[in-house]
Amino acid sequence: MMNLWKKYRQPVSYLFWGVMTTAVNYGAYFLLTDAFSVHYLWSNVASWVAAVLFAFGVNKYFVFRSEDWSGRTVLPELLRFSGARVASGAVETVLLWLLVDACCLPDAPVKIGVSVLTVILNYVFSKCYVFGRNENGKDL
Repeated sequence: MMNLWKKYRQPVSYLFWGVMTTAVNYGAYFLLTDAFSVHYLWSNVASWVAAVLFAFGVNKYFVFRSEDWSGRTVLPELLRFSGARVASGAVETVLLWLLVDACCLPDAPVKIGVSVLTVILNYVFSKCYVFGRNENGKDL
């Protein structure tokens, strides 16, 4: 059982923290759109920023176990992480605009559906580009 956990700890941990990040994203998004009547695109940008900040910390420490918090390590990781999230956030925002405005679909189910693609992109970017080290600290 322990070998199974060691083998799948990273993707399971990513999934758990991804759910928590998604909760931050959705919570901020629906709070802004529903409680404060902020336009869905502005709400998406704001909720994305909140989710990225949360995700960086939990992915760095809990998922990819990059425990070096020195400036020479954190700054490049944060820049790569933010760049990767800008790319996936742009994909998400364009798809939201296309499907909501151009195709006249309701924003809530579109937001949920587009998030699946975003989660996959974010894991690949984080694993291969941002925190590209294996469990033993060696580059992948």
